[in-house]
Amino acid sequence: MCPNMYFGIAAIVNAEYDKEKIKDVVGKTSRAHPFLKATLGFEETANRYFYDVQDSSKVSLAVCEGDILDVNSPVVMKEYERLISRDWNLFEEGMLKIVTWKGGSPDKTCFLFVFHHLLADGRGALALVREIADCYAKDAAPKFAEEKLISSKADFPEGSELSFVSRYFVNKANRLWTRENHKALSYNEYNKFADEFTNLHPVTHSFEIIEGEQLSALVAECKNKELTVNDFLLAKMFVEEKADKIIIARDLREDLSFYSPASLGNYSTAFSINLKKKSADKIAVAKEVHKSVQKSLKNIKSQYLVLQCYAELNPALLDASFMAAQERFNSKAAAFVGKLFFGYDNPKGFSITNLGKISSDVIDSACFIPPASPAIRKTWGALTVNGRLVICSSER
Repeated sequence: MCPNMYFGIAAIVNAEYDKEKIKDVVGKTSRAHPFLKATLGFEETANRYFYDVQDSSKVSLAVCEGDILDVNSPVVMKEYERLISRDWNLFEEGMLKIVTWKGGSPDKTCFLFVFHHLLADGRGALALVREIADCYAKDAAPKFAEEKLISSKADFPEGSELSFVSRYFVNKANRLWTRENHKALSYNEYNKFADEFTNLHPVTHSFEIIEGEQLSALVAECKNKELTVNDFLLAKMFVEEKADKIIIARDLREDLSFYSPASLGNYSTAFSINLKKKSADKIAVAKEVHKSVQKSLKNIKSQYLVLQCYAELNPALLDASFMAAQERFNSKAAAFVGKLFFGYDNPKGFSITNLGKISSDVIDSACFIPPASPAIRKTWGALTVNGRLVICSSER
């Protein structure tokens, strides 16, 4: 359980503002995606949480007055920050909230989608946004997507098992947790603490936009140097933030044989890039970053380290790790995991999630507002739509 793990996508859609049609589209999309009808359920005997799919949509929809001219409008960001200013009680409410406005002209509508990380990862969320936009602007009916989650270690590819050292620490934590003989942390306890934490550590957001000739020149230079724009963004963060290590989110959909196209759920993992020595030349740094990224992508154990730890750790221990690291739950085992594995006690790291590049005749512009993990000091979220790269920073 980790507070405030929400993220957003704001998008201006090329379609006339129509309140009733928005409601209809949300209903159609909810029927196609079971998790949009789900709240959180809990099996006490097994201490297991599950998606409790209901008969009707659990999407929260708010229709607002006013015109929004750009996706990074202060009005949009104020609404986003309001929605993440408390910890959602997922036993009572759904995992997606949508807010809409007129889009600044008669043929445009602005949407703000706020996701709980249990509903989707960034790539899955973007696919859902595009599906809703196509339904709204083109009457393209959403297609039913069966949900197929990672259910056991057998779902992970061969060779991704924990290393000896990692397995040693996981087993050590599990044994200590068993000896401590704890009563599992309740959702109500977590929910109360999460609100306290969020109030004490508010999130601030800022934007940088790269477009037109500036973006064209950047893409051309990266291509000439055999780099990606993502390599450049990592180098930019290393230089500007003076970071030594950056956590990168990676989508695993194409690696998982059981994945059902268009389904929701979180299929992302994360790995780190370390760079101690660096110059002020971002392209030079990007070359070093490229080497490190490619090396990590070839290391399957590195790719699946976080997910394998989740699979091996006692679920109740994992639930308590954040509060224990914050000295609000008395467990040496959970504190050990929260501090050593995730750095919940002293967040000082940096992270980037890049949702990539899309071209669309339906979505005029969009931005990705990344989650503000309590394990990370600052996160950049990047999304390029129709030749406009928007970088949003979430910082505690």
